[in-house]
Amino acid sequence: MKKKILSAIFAGLMAVNIFGGVDNAQAATRAEIAAINVKKPADFKYWSDKSAVKRQIINYVKDVTNKKSKNFIPVEDRIAVFDMDGTILCETAPFGINAYFPMYTVFEYPTDNVNTEMRTRTQIWLEALQNHNVTDEITKDRRKLVVELFNGVSEDEYSKRFKKFMEKPVEGLTNLKYGESFYLPMIEVISYLNANDFTVYLISGSERNLCRMLIDGTVDIKPNHVIGGDMSYKFESVHGEKYYIGGDKIVFGDKERTHNTNTYKIFSIKREIGKKPVLAFGNSSGDFDMLNYTITDNKYKAASFILMCDDLERELGDLKAAEKVKNAAQKNGWTTVSMKDDFKTIYGDNVKRSR
Repeated sequence: MKKKILSAIFAGLMAVNIFGGVDNAQAATRAEIAAINVKKPADFKYWSDKSAVKRQIINYVKDVTNKKSKNFIPVEDRIAVFDMDGTILCETAPFGINAYFPMYTVFEYPTDNVNTEMRTRTQIWLEALQNHNVTDEITKDRRKLVVELFNGVSEDEYSKRFKKFMEKPVEGLTNLKYGESFYLPMIEVISYLNANDFTVYLISGSERNLCRMLIDGTVDIKPNHVIGGDMSYKFESVHGEKYYIGGDKIVFGDKERTHNTNTYKIFSIKREIGKKPVLAFGNSSGDFDMLNYTITDNKYKAASFILMCDDLERELGDLKAAEKVKNAAQKNGWTTVSMKDDFKTIYGDNVKRSR
């Protein structure tokens, strides 16, 4: 009965049911994504053969790994940073996962944390996203709402909910689940960099545990190289002691510790890596600071790349947003990656736009 009530609440706000859909055969499963292995240039198969961007990446790696080159970079300083949502993972169907998953949780898990007031605030948030009218006030309240939603929830429970969410079919694209919605060409780049002794970090505005679950067993980035937004933790004793004893509870707390976008990405790099990257990949204004930080006053040859979501057939592209990205890249000296022109496939040939 509760789910029926919640369905009615959301139905009035959505032209489509973003929590529903019928799942079909996937274009690339998580196992197939994990099997991507690019050791040499000839191993790239998801990029267009004519892509100048692919050639630029290959030539860059060849140059900085050549000990005879003036641009040689020692292994310990070969650091590459990637944003997640919109850079290696879909964030257009219908929103970034970091925004969509809490909404799904309100809908799917009407627990004690989910009250009428929280549902109302979620409606406001959802409506603002759909109408592209997200104000600073709504963003601030959304961040508070997420903390309230998961306050007191254990990592195991959080993981169970998110893994269920990953099995949901992607809204607006055929034959794809959220847990498989990685950009295959970008996973190839990560594989190629790993094969050439780069250390790859994920620098995301999405919550850190969520990022780790998405890439676990799929993308070759170590868990301790995942840097995301952080919720606080708190200790709940079941033994009555002031210190931790086996069986006590460690759950999410009532504060947001780190909001990891814009200049906060630079702060995270300084705090958690301690070295400036030589390569950076992003897709939106939340990555601009990180992209410029990477190529500014770098003692090594450095490059920054930014993806344009400009494909209207294989992805839910946005040409206006892509044009803004292109203009920013020209102004700042980044290389643009066209999903339409540079990618031979995005998720796999069976994935098409359905709305």
